[in-house]
Amino acid sequence: MNLGKFKIALAQIRPRLGDLKWNLEHHLEAAERALKSGAGIVVFPELSMTGYSVRDLNAELAMSRDDKFFEPIRSLSRKVSIAVGSIIRDDAGGIRNALMYFEDASLKHVHFKMYLPTYGIFEEQRYFLPGKKVQAFDTKFGRIGLLVCEDLWHVSLPYLLAVQGARLILGAAASPTRLSGGAESHPGFEANSEQHKSFARLLSVYLAFVNRVGFEDGVNFWGGSEIISPHGESIARGKLFDEELMLGDVDLAEVDRARLFARHFLDEDPALLASHLRDLGFR
Repeated sequence: MNLGKFKIALAQIRPRLGDLKWNLEHHLEAAERALKSGAGIVVFPELSMTGYSVRDLNAELAMSRDDKFFEPIRSLSRKVSIAVGSIIRDDAGGIRNALMYFEDASLKHVHFKMYLPTYGIFEEQRYFLPGKKVQAFDTKFGRIGLLVCEDLWHVSLPYLLAVQGARLILGAAASPTRLSGGAESHPGFEANSEQHKSFARLLSVYLAFVNRVGFEDGVNFWGGSEIISPHGESIARGKLFDEELMLGDVDLAEVDRARLFARHFLDEDPALLASHLRDLGFR
C-alpha cells in the first residue's frame, strides 16, 4: 500500500451541546462509515465531542487527554486515524479547546487552539486558555499539522507548520452564521475557501477543512467542508448546512510536484523572517 496516497473523510456532523454519550456514538458511527468507504483519516469539527456554545459547562465537560471516555475512539484508530475536537484539562488544570489525533490505538498529538476569538458573538477567552505552540508531527501517512478555526485566520500558523515539514494541514472549525440555512452560497464559506486556496497554493500543501452544521444557542453552523490540493484546487466540497460524510483523495507526491512547478515555498527563507522579527524587537 502506498501510504502517500490515501482518502480523507470529513465528518460534517451536528453535535448535541453537552451530550457526550450521544456525540461519542455519533462519532463512532461516522468513523465506521469512513472506514468502510476506504478512508485512512477521518476528521471531525471543532469541539465535536461537546458542542460549541459550552460557556460555564466547560469545566464539567473538560477531560484529561488520557480519559477512559476516549477509549472507543482510541481503539477504532487501529483501523482508521481519527481527529476529534474536545475540551481538555491540561496537566496544570487549564481548560483548553483541543483537536486530538488518534492513530494505531494511541493519542499521537493534541493541538490546543491558539487564537481564541472574543468579539461579536464569540467569547472564547472567557472560557478557555490559549495554546502556546504549533507543532507538525509524524503519522503513518506522512507529516501533518492541526489547526482549529480562528487559527486559520492567522497566516503565521499554516506557515510554521509547513516550515516544520507538514504536507497536510487538518483544520477543524465551528463557524456560525445568523442565516437560517438553505442558501446555495454563503459569504463565510467564500471567505474561508479563498484563504484555504491561498495557503495551500503558497505553501504547496494539502489543506483539509471540516466545519460543523446544526443550530445551537441561536446560531446556525454553515458546513461547507472542503479539501484543497497543493495547487490551490478544490478536490472535494461538502454541502452547506447539512450533515455529510465527504471523502477526497490525497496524493502527497503532488506536494513535490507543486513545489517543483512553482518554487516559491522551496525558495522561502525562514531565517530572513526570523532576522527581521528580531530587528523589530520580537524575541
